[in-house]
Amino acid sequence: MEHTKKFKELYLAGEIEFEAIDEYSYEWGMSDEECTLAQYLGFNAEEEDVWVSDSEEALIALLNQKRKGS
Repeated sequence: MEHTKKFKELYLAGEIEFEAIDEYSYEWGMSDEECTLAQYLGFNAEEEDVWVSDSEEALIALLNQKRKGS
């Protein structure tokens, strides 16, 4: 399944659950995309740093703040 919208965009719009990140990550790994996983998911540098340096839970909290702020 090929996605036209990035994971982050769909998550912030409430169209998918966070668990869909696994499907997106798998698709990236199986693709010929030359971008990083974070770019493929639509994350900015801050979101990528939180995900890598802190935890998935911290990323969810950060995204949920943006979800409510929009």
